[in-house]
Amino acid sequence: MALAKPCSGSVLSGSLGISETQVQGQLLATGRAKFEQTALSLDREAWFAVFTSSHHEKKVSHRFLEQHLENFLPLYSEIHRWTNRRKVTVQLPLFPNYVFVRIDRRQRGQVLQVPGVLAIVGRGYEPTPLPDFEIESLRSGLHLRKFEPHPSLEVGTRVRIRVGPLEGMEGFLVRKKNNLRVVLTVPLIDKSVAVEVDAGDIEPASRH
Repeated sequence: MALAKPCSGSVLSGSLGISETQVQGQLLATGRAKFEQTALSLDREAWFAVFTSSHHEKKVSHRFLEQHLENFLPLYSEIHRWTNRRKVTVQLPLFPNYVFVRIDRRQRGQVLQVPGVLAIVGRGYEPTPLPDFEIESLRSGLHLRKFEPHPSLEVGTRVRIRVGPLEGMEGFLVRKKNNLRVVLTVPLIDKSVAVEVDAGDIEPASRH
């Protein structure tokens, strides 16, 4: 979600030697911190990233369902060729070793007792909630776009998706096999995915 430029931004930049980009970054960090504090201070449900044992994502998701815990395991399709040259389509975790679960504070112990769960991702000893917007956008977009894992990027053109279920999400623009893709990153777990887009669906992130 884009932040409006503060009216006093240019004054702060000039008098304190801080760039407008730094000012906006601080405001964004402050906004996320307030969200996290609210989610943790209230006994309300929020999304968390759960770190699992390797190749246990589907089992953990299934056990969450058995315990009536709402969860989200993003999957993508990949064609595998067996030794007999037969091709099969398999469903693989989009974020290896991670499952997202929606719980309140009282359910953390229940989550950690599920076989295959190693930890609830957070900073220090406190689990960190994820904004509902990020999870719901990803959940909606999976049915309409082609996703696949992608290495996290440090450089590239940052763009914003302007239409569709992923509207408002930002990432880096890359090209693969003559198709445009936007690499979306979940900073908390340092994982990225690439989603196919049309040129008309994106705009420079700095435009707002």
